[in-house]
Amino acid sequence: MKKKISPEPPFRTIDTQAYLTVLHKLVEDGKSVSLNVSGMSMFPFLEHERDTVYFEAPKRNLQKGDIVFYQRRNGQYVMHRIYKIKGDEYYIVGDAQHVIEGPVLRDQIFAIVTQVKRNERMLTPSSPTWKFFERIWINLLPYRDVLMLPFRAVRKVKRVVGLS
Repeated sequence: MKKKISPEPPFRTIDTQAYLTVLHKLVEDGKSVSLNVSGMSMFPFLEHERDTVYFEAPKRNLQKGDIVFYQRRNGQYVMHRIYKIKGDEYYIVGDAQHVIEGPVLRDQIFAIVTQVKRNERMLTPSSPTWKFFERIWINLLPYRDVLMLPFRAVRKVKRVVGLS
């Protein structure tokens, strides 16, 4: 007797901007929320559709190396890492980028990433991988074009052999 296979459940596509607006409100209400990573600006630390980030309103002063969510003046939501702080001005960059954005004002930053789920494993700020990107990678900004070459090559091979 053949086993009957039920069809896949329907999936809904929602606007990322609208979804992040809801998450922003939840964070303002004191909730911790999660989001699957979309985009490659935080590669190699975070990878598109592989990782999930958990974030909440900051409970401490923000520091260089923190991964934060902020809203640009045009309304767009972004998750990047703090590169430099000057008073109430923050200069921010993605891990795969070499162009620093800023100043971003403190009132534009609404959340800090507190955990990352990668392949069923949780990373926290105390994990060695997190510390590497927070403390070392952030300072290698002038060399990222060259340093990204092996990461991109490994990612390309994984795609070709079907591992990602």
